[in-house]
Amino acid sequence: MTTSEREEEQKEQEEDLLEQITEELANIQSRIGPRFRRAEVRKRAGRFLEGLTSAVERKNGWQIAEELGERGPRGVQRLLGETDWDEEAVHDDLQIYVIEHLGEDDGILVVDETGFVKKGKKSAGVARQYSGTAGRRENSQVGVFLLYASAKGAAFLDRALCLPEEWTADRVRCREAGIPDEVEFATKGELASRCSPGPLRQAYRRSGWRAIQSMAMRSCGCGLTSSRRIT
Repeated sequence: MTTSEREEEQKEQEEDLLEQITEELANIQSRIGPRFRRAEVRKRAGRFLEGLTSAVERKNGWQIAEELGERGPRGVQRLLGETDWDEEAVHDDLQIYVIEHLGEDDGILVVDETGFVKKGKKSAGVARQYSGTAGRRENSQVGVFLLYASAKGAAFLDRALCLPEEWTADRVRCREAGIPDEVEFATKGELASRCSPGPLRQAYRRSGWRAIQSMAMRSCGCGLTSSRRIT
């Protein structure tokens, strides 16, 4: 095969992949569309998905907006923080989608934490605390994340923001950051145990998938065993 033939074959493969991605994005948009009441918001959600699956290295508001040809991140930020859509229903849609496409009897759930280094004191849950990302104590946010993995692939499924006690003890600060009064302090282990309700939990019970806790979670004393079944 000549160099030009190899390049042509590679180009055809890339075009086929792009066509598959476009088709699958349309299917996903159709699935979650009813969760967004207004047509404008449904369209915005579709464009946001396009941004998430783009080649942009950092998926923040500014860079996604630039990829979509927008002047600033306001549209992306408004979709995530202000528009009216059923977040929990989309969450369930995601779990069903993952079960349909990646579900295997020997699949596993992986629980891990990660930190996001921040400046300032306004971001919800930000505090000087240990960040695995930085490898030391830093002013940061910390979240607990749930991932499903099988021989077919892997996908993030759920997340929970860790709120330090200094936050939950200050309800005024919580309200200013948009945190409801009913949200109380919880350990990382408690947050992890609350992840994955609904469709995924039902499939988990049927298949006997195992939950694997990361070394980072175990080392911080989060209260989970290294491998357990959800009941």
